[in-house]
Amino acid sequence: MDDLTIARALHILALVHWIGGVSLVTLVLLPGLLRAVPATERLALFEMIEGRFAFQARISTLIAGASGFYMTYRLEAWDRFADPAYWWMHAMLAVWTLFTFILFIAEPLFLHRWFHEKARAMPNETFALMLTLHRVLLAVSVVTIGASVLGAHGAI
Repeated sequence: MDDLTIARALHILALVHWIGGVSLVTLVLLPGLLRAVPATERLALFEMIEGRFAFQARISTLIAGASGFYMTYRLEAWDRFADPAYWWMHAMLAVWTLFTFILFIAEPLFLHRWFHEKARAMPNETFALMLTLHRVLLAVSVVTIGASVLGAHGAI
């Protein structure tokens, strides 16, 4: 087993944890909260459950980013970013950058506070918006993962 194999394994494990968690939040947690939890109790329950995942997602995105960077370095694949045929590499970088921005910058600086204020004032609308945004992020992530696997194996 060589270093590149280990980097790929770490990359995939990080993605499974990170995007799998996004999937759970999007497809199970948020819809369940909207259907079964009274609006007055929703924010506290969401924060208790999702707050544990946010820390883990930060670690997963760091591992995914570091391993992706390492594989690009190790394979000397920087030129792929100049080739439109490797659009899926741009997509991976864009998804990673977006989530990293949300998790490390937007959420701690303003998103958490904004969400709290909105969820207290308009819980139904705020959680519906949160669900819609999560659905968009999940869809983009799943398409990117699928395209990246196909691209990495020469299918696209």
